[in-house]
Amino acid sequence: MPLPRMDVLIPSVLAQSADAVKALGAEKSVLDYIRAGGVVGYILIALSFLAVALVVRHLIEVRLVKLMPPGVAEELLSRVRAGNIDGVKTICSAPENRSFLTGMVGGALQRCTLSPFGFLEIRAALEESGSREIDKLYRTTDGIGLIAAVGPMLGLLGTVFGMIGAFASIGQLEGATRSLQLASYMSIALVTTAEGLIVAVPCTVAYALFRRRIERLVSEVSEVSEQLATYLERMGEQSQHAPAQAPAARPLPRVAGPVPPPPLPAVDRGARAS
Repeated sequence: MPLPRMDVLIPSVLAQSADAVKALGAEKSVLDYIRAGGVVGYILIALSFLAVALVVRHLIEVRLVKLMPPGVAEELLSRVRAGNIDGVKTICSAPENRSFLTGMVGGALQRCTLSPFGFLEIRAALEESGSREIDKLYRTTDGIGLIAAVGPMLGLLGTVFGMIGAFASIGQLEGATRSLQLASYMSIALVTTAEGLIVAVPCTVAYALFRRRIERLVSEVSEVSEQLATYLERMGEQSQHAPAQAPAARPLPRVAGPVPPPPLPAVDRGARAS
């Protein structure tokens, strides 16, 4: 059975891209370069728009006013100072107050309520619930990091397609036609590589900056949580060192009338007569 020809292995999209490259004149527009990249180039362009949307979403959702609303933070501090723990739980459980701070404090209070040590382990509880909330913030950057990793791979894939077409043209064509086809497929390979790097480099920079930005915002929220932990820890220490209440003395039974005197000792009459 004869082996299939190499040009059959080349996707039809590469042939269309090669025709687009041949049709280009001396001046090439951005759209022409995009067309020269073929399907891989279109995928990279779509990923670039997706990356922009993810960046805008992160900038809107991950802000200090979203992580720690000013009014909510002040209300939490005032209620903790007053010892109103039930009021703190009510604020944290309200849907309109959902934020990084309320999620962390609410989770910590729930753990301390169920623990026999009470508020003495409030710091460990805040660290545990805070780590869960930080993971939620990092998820907003996972898509950007994924595009940064996939972009160069897609560019390399387009490069491989272009090289396949180039070597196929070398083996099948001759003269000026071979040179034209070779240049066309090499252009496809280089265009897709450039598009992959154009998408990946900004996404890599944005991913690193956003991770650092999350750490800075979390450190600012930690200052408020540290104040809350200090007050709650003092409450736990006071409850542990409070003296136990002595049981009330039982009252003596009341006796009606005067108390009779104790009986005299019995005296032997025989001894008394002698």
